[in-house]
Amino acid sequence: MFGYRSASPKVRLTTDRMVVRLVHERDAHRLADYYAENRTFLKPWEPVRDESHCYPSGWQARLGMITEMQKQGSAYYFILLDPEEQEVRGVANFSNVLRGSFHACFLGYSLGEKWQGQGLMFEALQSAMRYMLRQQRMHRIMANYMPHNQRSGALLTRLGFEREGYAKDYLLIDGQWQDHVLTAYTNKEWLPPR
Repeated sequence: MFGYRSASPKVRLTTDRMVVRLVHERDAHRLADYYAENRTFLKPWEPVRDESHCYPSGWQARLGMITEMQKQGSAYYFILLDPEEQEVRGVANFSNVLRGSFHACFLGYSLGEKWQGQGLMFEALQSAMRYMLRQQRMHRIMANYMPHNQRSGALLTRLGFEREGYAKDYLLIDGQWQDHVLTAYTNKEWLPPR
């Protein structure tokens, strides 16, 4: 079909301490385990999740939709795994990918509680962003965070994101409309797709 890619991209990036790769349908158990283990920890930072987020059956349906979006090039959902690819340490999602005269997307991410404070998300996002900028030819990657999430703000600053604004009642997080600081990373060396 015009505008659609024929197969889901196979992307597997390695960093010093992790494998960062696109999800596929066989990841249902791993993702269910990650969200079940970190449910309480992630609750203040995420939308309200239904029970299916902690069960492989819920992830099977979700991964089918994600695989389709990855085929279309409209989203890229990465999981951060240990070097043996057994345990999910976190996730990084590039969603709402637009091309044309925009070439931009939104970045969302989370890291499991036991992996906090070790620089793993910085390491993973450097690699995943490099892929999005070079292979997917993104000009802008936008990421927003709640003002009281200083850790996320510091991570984005360290990655080179610049503050662009402030949005009142921007996202429904943990059942409450939350303000967000708006940031973006702009690729200064952007080249048009071949």
